[in-house]
Amino acid sequence: MINNDEFRKLAHEMADWMADYYMNIENFPVKPDVQPGEIIAGLPEHPPIEGESIHLIMQDFKRKILPGMTHWQSPNYFAYFPANASYPSLLAEMVTATLAAQCMIWDTSPSAAELEEQMMKWLIEMTGLPAEWEGVIQDGASTATLTSLLTAREKKTDFLINENGYSADNIFRVYCSTEAHSSIEKSAKIAGFGKKNVVKIPVDEELAMIPAALELAILNDIQSGFVPLAVVAAIGTTGTTAVDPISAISDICYKHQVWFHVDAAYSGTALILPEFRWMIQGVEKADSFVFNPHKWMFTHFDCTAYFVKDPKALIKTFEILPEYLKTFSRGKVKDYRDWGIPMGRRFRALKLWFVIRNFGVSGIQEKLRNHISIASKLESWIVDDPNFEMMATRLFNLVCFRYKPAAIGDEKELSLLNERLEKELNDSGKLFLTHTKVKGKYTLRMVIAQTYVDMRHVKAAWEQVKEVARSLF
Repeated sequence: MINNDEFRKLAHEMADWMADYYMNIENFPVKPDVQPGEIIAGLPEHPPIEGESIHLIMQDFKRKILPGMTHWQSPNYFAYFPANASYPSLLAEMVTATLAAQCMIWDTSPSAAELEEQMMKWLIEMTGLPAEWEGVIQDGASTATLTSLLTAREKKTDFLINENGYSADNIFRVYCSTEAHSSIEKSAKIAGFGKKNVVKIPVDEELAMIPAALELAILNDIQSGFVPLAVVAAIGTTGTTAVDPISAISDICYKHQVWFHVDAAYSGTALILPEFRWMIQGVEKADSFVFNPHKWMFTHFDCTAYFVKDPKALIKTFEILPEYLKTFSRGKVKDYRDWGIPMGRRFRALKLWFVIRNFGVSGIQEKLRNHISIASKLESWIVDDPNFEMMATRLFNLVCFRYKPAAIGDEKELSLLNERLEKELNDSGKLFLTHTKVKGKYTLRMVIAQTYVDMRHVKAAWEQVKEVARSLF
């Protein structure tokens, strides 16, 4: 075990390692070249009986653990959506870990509760969401979606399912587009609705939900004896960042008294740019909204901003008050343990505070516009190359494309070719991208969103894509 003096010395050494890691991160293979079971095979089968030094542990970390890590903060990381970090966020996480506070209620850390309240107000101002809404930090958008659907369930039943459980009359339906995130089905299973009661609504040519099809599905369900409960619309689908028509959907939900949740997990950060506020026209009629600062707002995972129109319904859904949690401050403050599923809560607001203050709103906007500009340039390179084609409209900084040599016309062969291309690129360690399917066609995705990515990284990645593609055909 180490004492305070030893800790001070080790902490300085660790800070040097962290700074060196970020300085050299683009030289690491983005995706590790390891096989399943390889890491665990290099670890001792049993725990040590006697304590070991931090230096020895760190040596083993560098030798056994680091080679098996995917480097999400590499500027050559273009896969999935990012889990962004930044220097101010990292510093805040160090302070958070030092404080080691459990911030479940106001009394357990008043500053944590009140800073979180203020950060949610800042985010509302920064994104243009309705000023009267209130927010809370959740651990992820999946948790926020589940929270939203549980609140919808309780509000619809006058909070009786929480009290009495389900009855035969509670056959709820949840609606989303065919492009919606898998967390909606997962939430439906956990909430007791059943996966088969998630109704997938068709999409248009831009892969956005068709409002007329949504209303028809709701009407058909009403006639069939189902209870339309909630609609989940997307501002930025996972596959292609398609944007559902929020205003039209909100009118339908209001007309049929259906809860309306807006999932803007990734693309919601773009609302910090005024030129993208068109996406939330009509959002004031929604019931809840979520976006992840930990995806594209340079804030360490986990940090999900969840906003609600009716916080009383949210609290009534989740509050429970055992004797040991009763306080003299209750009713005068926000006890955020009542605003979601977990009781225990980390001090997540601190990293938001550090990031927003250090970058400033203008600094965040500059980063976002730079990413979008680089993605636009990548799009132009793809369009200009006769051997590649864009597969979906680029709205932000996600570019969906595929390799399509003129000599290949068979779709199955094209899918296999692009699957090989993806594997070869990722196995090279020089970049990491992922895929989706657009209208059934195998499609490569490159997300230009890592905090410190620059044009040179994307240019090098594009050259690598072309070089590997040529080697395959």
